[in-house]
Amino acid sequence: MTSQHKPSSPVAAQTKPLAIVGIGASAGGLEALEQFLANVPAASGLAFVVVQHLDPDKESSLVPLLQRVTLLPVLQVADLTPVEADHVYVAPPGFEVSILNGVLHLLKPAGARGHGLPIDFFLRALAVDQQANAAGVILSGMGSDGTMGARALKEKAGAVLVQSPDTAKFEAMPRSVIDASLADMVAPAAQLPRRLLAYFAHPMMAENPLDAQTGPQADSLHSALEKVLILVRAQTGHDFSLYKKGTVYRRIQRRMAIHQIGTADAYLRHVRENAVEAELLYKELLIGVTSFFRDPEVWEHLRQQVFPRLVRSRPEGGALRAWVAACSTGEEAYTLAMVFAETVAELEEPANFSLQIFATDLEKESVARARKGVYPENISADVSPERLERFFTRVPGGYRVRQDIRSMVVFAQQSIASDPPFARLDVLSCRNLLIYLEAELQQKLMPLFHHSLNPGGILVLGSAETIGQSSDLFMPLGAKTRIYRRLDAAARVGSFPAYPDAVMSAPAHMPSARKPLPGAGSLQVLADQVLARKFAPAAVLVTAQGDIVYFSGKTGKYLEPAAGKANLNLFAMARAGLSQPLSEVFHRALRQQAAAVLEPVSVSVDGVAMAFGATVEPLETPEALQGLVMVVFTDAPPPREALDKGEADADHDRQVTELLRELTRSREEHQSTREDMQAAQEGLVSANEELQSANEELTTSREEMQSINEELQTVNAELQARVDALARASDDMDNLLNSTDIATLFLDRHLNVRRFTTRATGLFKLIAGDVGRPITDIVSDMDYQGLAGDAREVLRTLMFQEKEVAASADRWFMVRTMPYRTQDNRIDGVVITFTDISVAKRLEASLRKLQTAKAKPRVGGAKKG
Repeated sequence: MTSQHKPSSPVAAQTKPLAIVGIGASAGGLEALEQFLANVPAASGLAFVVVQHLDPDKESSLVPLLQRVTLLPVLQVADLTPVEADHVYVAPPGFEVSILNGVLHLLKPAGARGHGLPIDFFLRALAVDQQANAAGVILSGMGSDGTMGARALKEKAGAVLVQSPDTAKFEAMPRSVIDASLADMVAPAAQLPRRLLAYFAHPMMAENPLDAQTGPQADSLHSALEKVLILVRAQTGHDFSLYKKGTVYRRIQRRMAIHQIGTADAYLRHVRENAVEAELLYKELLIGVTSFFRDPEVWEHLRQQVFPRLVRSRPEGGALRAWVAACSTGEEAYTLAMVFAETVAELEEPANFSLQIFATDLEKESVARARKGVYPENISADVSPERLERFFTRVPGGYRVRQDIRSMVVFAQQSIASDPPFARLDVLSCRNLLIYLEAELQQKLMPLFHHSLNPGGILVLGSAETIGQSSDLFMPLGAKTRIYRRLDAAARVGSFPAYPDAVMSAPAHMPSARKPLPGAGSLQVLADQVLARKFAPAAVLVTAQGDIVYFSGKTGKYLEPAAGKANLNLFAMARAGLSQPLSEVFHRALRQQAAAVLEPVSVSVDGVAMAFGATVEPLETPEALQGLVMVVFTDAPPPREALDKGEADADHDRQVTELLRELTRSREEHQSTREDMQAAQEGLVSANEELQSANEELTTSREEMQSINEELQTVNAELQARVDALARASDDMDNLLNSTDIATLFLDRHLNVRRFTTRATGLFKLIAGDVGRPITDIVSDMDYQGLAGDAREVLRTLMFQEKEVAASADRWFMVRTMPYRTQDNRIDGVVITFTDISVAKRLEASLRKLQTAKAKPRVGGAKKG
């Protein structure tokens, strides 16, 4: 019987492990597991969970086999098993194991039999549950199960240890993790426990020792760490100073623990003396972790709502543009392309739509891998069978993204913080990068994203990221999906008159006020415009933070510029006595998402007491105004005492009328002079605004040129990489074909010459200029009149043919005609090989003559009796 460990009660005393280690093994894994556990001490403080590929229909004997080689209790996992230190837990057959809050759970596999990835499944759950207190050990096995789990562990700062492939019976699983650059330590299975224990026992693996340092040594410590980043910048050209210090320090801690280095100064010397370590730390800090269809609800929202809206906005078809920043190894860029392809396929009336995706990343190796579009078999855990069938081609060891999807994406190396951005984008995806950056850099990137997107463009962030204080630039389309739509104040102001329910006008000095409105020939529209300008109440349109984006009517009574640096905030400009009550009503309207009314309050305007009220209303319609707030000011009768004072002042004025009559003339002259000065000043202001506008246009043009230049460089880099790859493939092909010493002829579907080997020129009178000519026009030394007919028959039936054909000079050739298949399994011509069999034919003829001579009757006289 196989023992199982069942919790006695939820409150049973438990020994919390220092860390939980997930061990994955498959074919040949039993021997590696025995070697590993035999070297684990009885009091390590760690807990181990073994997940192996097992036959679900057979009872496993793994528990007693492992118990023979270790002093630790070996138990088979039961549902709701709490993990305790110094225990080994073995996953039972027919179940997948997950973990939550240190408790193991059993689940029935969701996929078809033989297609599960139990190691990936557990390591992913372990990474989320234990984060830095988790480790994964990948031992002997076939396939690539464990690689995606290793990625998840690396993302959460866990450790990944791998059995050295040359000591594994089956090296595929360890090799897959190593090739993905996810292995922290590689060693024989017997040596991994010692490395693992040293890692978790290292002082740097205590709770944030670098972050928590205080006192006189803290400055020296942080100085050493900053110098480490300077060395990384000097070698890689990338500055990590604006990455979150906690994340950077924890990654450095991991490297120190891996190398068993005790102090930051010692690690600084290690980085200075070992250029490879600086490169490894650089890759560690980049945290290049991604997967296909990560956060599925985001992609469903894009497929069902975002892309259809973008497509509907272009009824005649056209090209959409997208930028996937920090694309890592390309999974997210390809996912975006697949979702777009599905959206277009679902259109009721198909149109000529296309999507051009620019995918960029800082790490050159990641970009190169993304360009190839080849991924391991375990992507089936994230990609449905239908999508695998539709968008991927099976290749040895995994899947390749189909050419139609790969052609949508252009990959390039780029720094999002220092290189020019792409422009005129419809979609910008920057997921799970901002969480690693300091708030200062995040806020610098938001205006950059805003500039890159077209009006109404879509910004997609990671599940743990937000736009921060940039709510005036982007509006959320879904709280959970972190998808935002670009807001454009200038564009919204220009479009206000088009909405009949938005009664607003631009100030007279603004150029937009002089532009004709849509349908300006309509008398009704012109009349409504005049009425709105002369009789509409004073109002302002503001953001949720109170920043004014539009003035309507005469707002001077209610608002005045604040002293000091220019500030267009509503509460800074509101007159004394109005600001505080207006702020209270404003925030109440935002909380309730309903109109709120400010009762009249007394305000002093140039020494005169007045009473002002206001109505504050958050806007939901039209769509262009969503997220903004309309504030409409109203006047109220002044207090009675103010009226009494006004009457007294009037009586006094009548008494001094005669005395002021002489001054009236001087006042009128002064007023005329002042108006002339104001007119001149307005002319200067107008000229200054035109100069500013021209300067802004020049700046925008320069930014667009930089963006276009970046796009051209990106496309050029992609094309150059493809040209280099094609050149290498062509060289390999030429050398291979010529080394076989077999005459080979490549024809297209119309039997025109596509390519030929040097050896083929001995049979056909071919020169380089014959490429593209029909094979029937080429003179041949062969007695093969049916060459073209046989080639057409092969194209029709897709069955190869073989024939023995004679040639001049008593030569014979075996002619083999086969279909020419492209990489995407399309027939695009024929391949004809000519193998010289002259020697065999001559031997055959000689043998036939010899046999004929032996069979010939002897000639002579009859025997005498």
